[in-house]
Amino acid sequence: METQGCLAQLFEDEEIARKIKRRLPYLFQLAELESSRAGKIGMQVGSIRENIIVALLVYKFGEENMETEIPITEPEVDVSLFGEAVSIKTITGSFGGVKVIWTVDAAKAKEFRDNYYPSCDILLVRINWNDTGGLYYIPVQAQRRLFDRIGRESYIKLPKAGTNPRGVEFAKNVLAQLTADSQSKHIEINWRKSGIDFNPYKRWLDLWRED
Repeated sequence: METQGCLAQLFEDEEIARKIKRRLPYLFQLAELESSRAGKIGMQVGSIRENIIVALLVYKFGEENMETEIPITEPEVDVSLFGEAVSIKTITGSFGGVKVIWTVDAAKAKEFRDNYYPSCDILLVRINWNDTGGLYYIPVQAQRRLFDRIGRESYIKLPKAGTNPRGVEFAKNVLAQLTADSQSKHIEINWRKSGIDFNPYKRWLDLWRED
């Protein structure tokens, strides 16, 4: 079974789509609360969001069809589904600023761009609190088609010299074009926050209380 067919099922399953619309804002709000201190969201929120999406894939396709222990030598790949690589990305607000890879080394960033060619499907979550966003599936075929048309210089944005942006990004408007591709799919999500009484210590306190 090809990844494209599997991931397409995620977007064609009406029950799953309804669950995503209903639950994803709540779960991502929990992720933000877990990652916050003094009202500021920490970098660890990205890993928690990724785990939420991986759990969704496990829920839909089964743990036996997933590989989550991906070697660090695969910088883009977050999970393997039926043997095919998938990259999971999240962004708040517009489609700008999404990292292709994280690195602080300027030479490695340039080397990555010079050798880059799209190699895996993307699951992208666009978070847009108090407005609409969505979950997007961007197949590798769509990525390669745009890459071949506009070229690597227009597809990949390198960090500016002397700055510390921590990564190589998709160039402006690239993800907007990819999500609009005829092969891409999406589930529109209304990002409304819930009233959550959150205590970051409760889980650990409950564990301390166990015999």
